[in-house]
Amino acid sequence: MGRTSHFGGGAGVNTMQAMRWWRRLAREAVLIGGLGLATACATPIGVDRVDHTQVYRTFTRSALSSREPSLFTMRVLLRRGLDRRFDEEPATVIAELRGSGAGLSPEMLFVLAELSFLHGERARSAEHYLASAVYALGFLGHPEWRAAGLLANAVDPRTRMACDFYNLGLVNGLKARAPAPDSATAPPLPEVILTDRTLALPFGELELRTVPEMFLWGGYRFSRFIFTAEYEVRGLRNRYRQAGVGAPLLAEVTPVATGPEGELDRKRIPPRAKVPVTAVVRIPAPLDGIADGRLRGTIEIYPADASRTVDINGVAVPLELDPSAALAYMLEGAPIWDTELTGFLRAGNPVFGDGLIMMQPYRPGRVPVVLVHGTASSPARWADLVNEVQNDPLLGERVQIWLFNYNTSNPILYSARLLREALMRAVQDFDPSGTDAALRRMVVMGHSQGGLLTRLMVTESGNRFWDAASRVPFAQLRTTPEEQALLQPAMFFEPLPFVTRVVFMSTPHRGSYRARRMVLTLVRRVVTLPIRLAQPFNDLIRANPELGLRVGALPTAVDNMSPRSTFVRALSECPIAPGVVAHSIIAVEGTGDLGQLNDGVVRYTSAHLDGVASEKVVQSAHSLQAQPATILEVRRILREHLVEGGDYALPRHDATQR
Repeated sequence: MGRTSHFGGGAGVNTMQAMRWWRRLAREAVLIGGLGLATACATPIGVDRVDHTQVYRTFTRSALSSREPSLFTMRVLLRRGLDRRFDEEPATVIAELRGSGAGLSPEMLFVLAELSFLHGERARSAEHYLASAVYALGFLGHPEWRAAGLLANAVDPRTRMACDFYNLGLVNGLKARAPAPDSATAPPLPEVILTDRTLALPFGELELRTVPEMFLWGGYRFSRFIFTAEYEVRGLRNRYRQAGVGAPLLAEVTPVATGPEGELDRKRIPPRAKVPVTAVVRIPAPLDGIADGRLRGTIEIYPADASRTVDINGVAVPLELDPSAALAYMLEGAPIWDTELTGFLRAGNPVFGDGLIMMQPYRPGRVPVVLVHGTASSPARWADLVNEVQNDPLLGERVQIWLFNYNTSNPILYSARLLREALMRAVQDFDPSGTDAALRRMVVMGHSQGGLLTRLMVTESGNRFWDAASRVPFAQLRTTPEEQALLQPAMFFEPLPFVTRVVFMSTPHRGSYRARRMVLTLVRRVVTLPIRLAQPFNDLIRANPELGLRVGALPTAVDNMSPRSTFVRALSECPIAPGVVAHSIIAVEGTGDLGQLNDGVVRYTSAHLDGVASEKVVQSAHSLQAQPATILEVRRILREHLVEGGDYALPRHDATQR
């Protein structure tokens, strides 16, 4: 009677409570088990699978790209428990890591370079930028690998980063500062100041001295330096930049008296020239200077056209170069763009010098490549081709680009005379003794009307041009000495012996179908020919009525390019001189029978020449100079030219490389 049954009465209540207890226990067990499973999926230490780009982004991150320390620097900070403290007290942490500055390892020098650069970025501190450059230089030339040569550990990512800390540390440490109450935090300007001065470092000072002769360039002196990496380039197909050491800058120039050689260069290099240069601060024994706080550096300037490497501890190290940016900067807002229309409408518009423009001082042993623009155009239209040729690893140090600028509505024979005289004058000026073989293997390339001028450099006209204009023999003309001097060189051509290869681009050898009667009438109404041509021409006609020519009928270049022009017909009969190699690059729009195609200005049948060494047809409108196919063909032609040269020639297998 005293026992309670498990199956009745009060026992039911106890059973219900037990069941609820067991259910609660089961839920907790499931929860605990779930936690255990979750812990098994994400242990405190393990790996997560991610895209490989995310992993490499971590490997390559640095203060240069993310304003955060690299993996190499972070592991030192984490190892020492300084990661959070650096964000709060960067200068103090840097000073503690430096210690006395003596006996720093490559690892610590790199860390100091990056942290100094990062602090310089955040605080706009010129002192820490310069310190970054100094630490980076110590890392690059550390005795641990100097025996194998500077930058021997080229596969170590820190090597490239250290070069950038050196380059950008110099630039930002030497930049001019905008006027502000607190000059230490004033935003820096693009201009970099390269003068003798002593600058503060967080641990001492850096005394800088210049090398005055390294600031001279082709009759000019470098006067102002601009940091090009802060500019985006537009309009050029490619931006070329050579990785290396040094601060890549653009130098403006001012004339300076440097003797006859400088004067010859200055006659052909415009004063608005912008020169890509690299600034290097050479610091002897940087590790000693880091230890005692007294560093002395020498500022050296290397123009890109003169050198692409610098000797450091007996090793030829590439210089950091940014030549495309310098080219684009020079053409930004340049007056040369305005000459395209004015030089056509006003044929007496003044040009720089004798029309022959050089982009750098004359360099013996480099083959001149002369580029001649077309109608209503300018040398600026060659920018893409110049950019590609000058930055070609095989051509850049073996050719020198010259440009010819002229007023494109002048009679073609007159413009060709000016080109011929400018080239003859340059050869005589630069090499009067005739010892530079490269100078006498000149290449001339012309686009459109410029191609006709180019052809006149390598042809013997005989009496063809005069006979096409008059039935009276030239010798029987009644002329003054001034008229004779003006007329004869423009009517009788002989090939220039130093021009050995020519390239015709979209050239109307048989005239342009666009030069119709209506167009010619309009051009005659709007174009003003120079008085120095028109007046002697009219005087000649008045003195020689038997010529049958009308006063005021001096033809323009557009008249000359009419298919009905006697000039075009006479020129098409002039043979190219023996020994001259000729090439054609012809633009056409559309596909099909070439004989029926044109480029919008010139028909294929007018641009085609029999007997040329090569003919390249390019799908393009008339202005084809910047087309990839055109540039590739020009590079091929120039490499072929160098292979056939003398001691400056390329290995033959390089000629066809693209």
